[in-house]
Amino acid sequence: METLRLVLLVIHILGFSALIGGLLVQASGGQEKRVNGAMRDGVGTAFLAGLFLVGVLEAGDDPVNHAKVGVKLVIGLVLLVLVMANLRKERIPQGLWVGMVALAVINVVVAVMWSPTHA
Repeated sequence: METLRLVLLVIHILGFSALIGGLLVQASGGQEKRVNGAMRDGVGTAFLAGLFLVGVLEAGDDPVNHAKVGVKLVIGLVLLVLVMANLRKERIPQGLWVGMVALAVINVVVAVMWSPTHA
């Protein structure tokens, strides 16, 4: 079960890496922002891997921090909806792009900072 948890965690991290990479590749000032394939695939991968990861954690013996899971679920769902709703648009507004970057980074910060400390 631990191996499955670690595999899902790696897939989840890779999904968020693709999402953030797809966003940041458009950071140069003169380029119009749009939803690209890396963002689409990354947010979907991260979301599904996160759901499966919670399922594996629930099946295990360790307690699950449901508040953290709930916060990450809401942020991930908002990101998923924003990416999918703007997938076919030629361009997205700068403010939406900044908001998506902020939400993706906040989701990573929640994952890292809300983790229990290990001695």
